[in-house]
Amino acid sequence: MSHYQSALDAAEAHLQALKLNGVRFLDVKAETLSALQQPVSLPADAADPPEAALAELRGRALLCLKCPHLAKARRNVVFGVGDLHARLMFVGEAPGADEDAQGEPFVGAAGQLLTRIIKAMGFTRETVYIANILKCRPDTPGQTSGNRKPTPEEMRTCLPYLLEQIDLIRPAVLVALGATAVEGLLGKGNPIGKLRGNFLLFRDIPLMPTFHPAYLLRNQAIGEKRKVWEDMLLVLAKLGAPISEKQRGFFLKGT
Repeated sequence: MSHYQSALDAAEAHLQALKLNGVRFLDVKAETLSALQQPVSLPADAADPPEAALAELRGRALLCLKCPHLAKARRNVVFGVGDLHARLMFVGEAPGADEDAQGEPFVGAAGQLLTRIIKAMGFTRETVYIANILKCRPDTPGQTSGNRKPTPEEMRTCLPYLLEQIDLIRPAVLVALGATAVEGLLGKGNPIGKLRGNFLLFRDIPLMPTFHPAYLLRNQAIGEKRKVWEDMLLVLAKLGAPISEKQRGFFLKGT
């Protein structure tokens, strides 16, 4: 997306927010109108650095009102965190209550487990990038707790933000956490047990589907933990990262 189109989208989102707040007219100075009518020329090779482009994208996401029911219910837009030049990017499905409260993905119990997995791989949250298919927590009208799966329409509506993140960061490997994340990216759902353990290709980037950390919290079997870890070993190999014998032995029976 061009800088011009990004700025146009941000302006449109701001005007929509003003409209929802009851603003019906805007005063525009004559000199502003005159300036807007002047042609603007940019060098053919002009481009924003990833930091500036991600900041602009974040600004648009924070103002997003494309799903009015989600915008009304959310406390924070959960954009994404980590290294903008990360070689490894994790994609989840949607923020939960903890993430909505803090404005950061994967900070609840499942997020703490993901952080431990990342550390066991030899990385930190600061050296990878973490985002979700949805930037807003799915609303749960009539419920005081719990989460719900995003609808296909919600995922399709929000997906362009994630695609821009991926295109700007250009990780060497993507990890999709859970079947919903895979469905959001690929547009179709398949049992994660059949998908995991094999790389798919998404936007010319190797994509490893694996179980969501929340699944491991529900199923504490060492065999299930080992499956996720085997997926992460494949990710490390794809990245060309060193793998120690200790890492190879994680979650093997008798170790």
